[in-house]
Amino acid sequence: MYHKILIAIAPDQGPEAKAAIETGLNQLEEDGELHLATVVSPEGTAFFPHVPEQSPEELEAGARDGLDLLARKYLPLNRNAQLHVAHGEAGQALVALAGSLGADLLILASQGSSPGRWTLRRNTAEYVTVNAPCPVLVLADSESRDPEEG
Repeated sequence: MYHKILIAIAPDQGPEAKAAIETGLNQLEEDGELHLATVVSPEGTAFFPHVPEQSPEELEAGARDGLDLLARKYLPLNRNAQLHVAHGEAGQALVALAGSLGADLLILASQGSSPGRWTLRRNTAEYVTVNAPCPVLVLADSESRDPEEG
């Protein structure tokens, strides 16, 4: 069990966000802290780009609103999560955030490869797993799981 878990998800994720939050809750101590995060860049591209070509303020506000919606949708009523919108290059931003929070576990939720969605970039996942100050769990997207395996 972990005391402080950081989950990196996209505000517009559906099944992947739900799976990541459920996984995080299953690994979290009863009095533990749950943190949800996404990364945006000032240029309008993001680790999880959900709306291109917005001002940095609009992009951050949209990301924060999306994270809030996911938290309200997938967290039990007796649980809450702190929301974080980090800026910059995704891997570096997630590693820095995990370090500043003192996270015990970092969960990366991959996105599917359907049109209009980005997959979790391999170089980002590799950077995070090599440089994170804590264990990293990379969840496969729901589209890549074998339906026979559940």
